Amino acid sequence: MENKIVENIKKDYEIKDEKDINKLKKLDKKAKLPSIIFGYTFGIIGALTLGFGMSIIMGSIFSDYLILGYSLGVLGLLLVAINYPIYKAIYNRGKNKYRNEILELSNIILESK
Repeated sequence: MENKIVENIKKDYEIKDEKDINKLKKLDKKAKLPSIIFGYTFGIIGALTLGFGMSIIMGSIFSDYLILGYSLGVLGLLLVAINYPIYKAIYNRGKNKYRNEILELSNIILESK
């Protein structure tokens, strides 16, 4: 009976769980961050390319370059359209890379509670 009391008091003062949870959060962020950075960067580039092409088509800038405007508009549409599939592939690669560590650490945390 005394051993149970000592173990309960010991569990109250252990900080191991907090460290494990912080490590789990860092691994999760490490798995997702490259895809998030890519998605935003590539999406912004695609949107700006599309907008620049549309500005040329409407004659706001470079009014004599209609073919360039159409080309940039189509290129921008293509970049925006392929952004999500590439983002998803990078995201899945990050999940697969850290999957074992995250699952292992999750099981340790869940078992200790």
